[in-house]
Amino acid sequence: MTTFKANSICSVLFVVFGAALGILGNGDTFRRKVSVELNPGLTPPSVLPPGVGVVHVRGLGLNDTLHFLLCNAGAPALLMVHTNSSRSAVQVDWPEFINHSSAGSLRVAPQSSVQYSSALVFTRVWEYDDVNNTADPQQTAETSFYPPYELQNFLWSLNVSVNQSDHTVTLCGGEKTESFVNGSLCLQFSAFESEGREKVWPSLRHNANSSQLRVWLDGVTPRGNHSRFALEFQSVADSGFEGRVDVHSSIDDEYTPSIFKVSQWVSSPVNSSGVVGYNQWKPVAYRKPQPVFEDATPCKHSQLVSVNRIPRSGLVQAYFTDHPHTSGLNISFGIDKDPVFYSNSKYISWTVLVGLGEPPADSFSTLIIIIITVGLGTPLAIIIVGGVFVWIRKRMSNSSGYEPIN
Repeated sequence: MTTFKANSICSVLFVVFGAALGILGNGDTFRRKVSVELNPGLTPPSVLPPGVGVVHVRGLGLNDTLHFLLCNAGAPALLMVHTNSSRSAVQVDWPEFINHSSAGSLRVAPQSSVQYSSALVFTRVWEYDDVNNTADPQQTAETSFYPPYELQNFLWSLNVSVNQSDHTVTLCGGEKTESFVNGSLCLQFSAFESEGREKVWPSLRHNANSSQLRVWLDGVTPRGNHSRFALEFQSVADSGFEGRVDVHSSIDDEYTPSIFKVSQWVSSPVNSSGVVGYNQWKPVAYRKPQPVFEDATPCKHSQLVSVNRIPRSGLVQAYFTDHPHTSGLNISFGIDKDPVFYSNSKYISWTVLVGLGEPPADSFSTLIIIIITVGLGTPLAIIIVGGVFVWIRKRMSNSSGYEPIN
């Protein structure tokens, strides 16, 4: 009986260690060949307004292509188009795009290869005076809101940086107002060739089917002593798809300290639970460009609502032609009773992952796996040693040479 228990315990240990090694060795090996071009096909005499550009990032797979287009004509937007062809290409009717951004002036050909399209559009920045320190715009009196910053009216600068280690594009803009004399709103786009994660918090896990947008508000003069900010953005997708926001919990916060949740705004075909695209973020923002633990502040999203019309984005208006589905929500930064308002640091940043298919899921980190393995393995090892000791003592007592007395 003791031998059977020992064998069973050894089997359990083998499974535990085997699972740990399996998790450690399970990586996303899929890669895409990424290339970046600015204003594809634009030739004189067509000229874009100063500071405006269309950045095309092409992720080439074995038999498909993932196109990302970032544009700051009107409200800044990131368009994602997935095709089942490795030869699909972006085509722009530049005169139409520049003058009217009319529907169909930007497309991906051949159109029959397009499997899924969606756009993430940043429409407004809200500022409100949080006198009661609730960090909840929905509970704040309507009169405490300042007029929103309409991002479609911002003046932007465009910086494209490409090297062998990353593919990044940065947009920075602002209004001709006192608030933005020394401040700006910036969006930094990053494309990826393979699986990994950035060192800077929140260190979202990405893969070859995803891209990242980091948004920050820097040096903007607040209009109140207790100002907090919220970011409004909308998702535009092909008709036949609908969105929902899921929140998942985790026990591992190694990569994003003190944060045990992840929010996922996913897009699924109508009457189906299958996910074809997503926006994923951790509910945290940071008050410094290179944050430490004390610089983190929680953020929260509002309810998802349907929007009757597409946002005023030149990219969205030029691409979508067949009454796409539009929805939106707000991300508000801060926590109730937090004494640190925007005026204390004059900086806030937030990061979102945009991608195709199922969102990347964090598996247990090496540290957590070691802790779990040691936590389970130590008691089992003690049981094994104890069982062996008892078995040896029993064998020794049975071979002592004494006969039992009737």
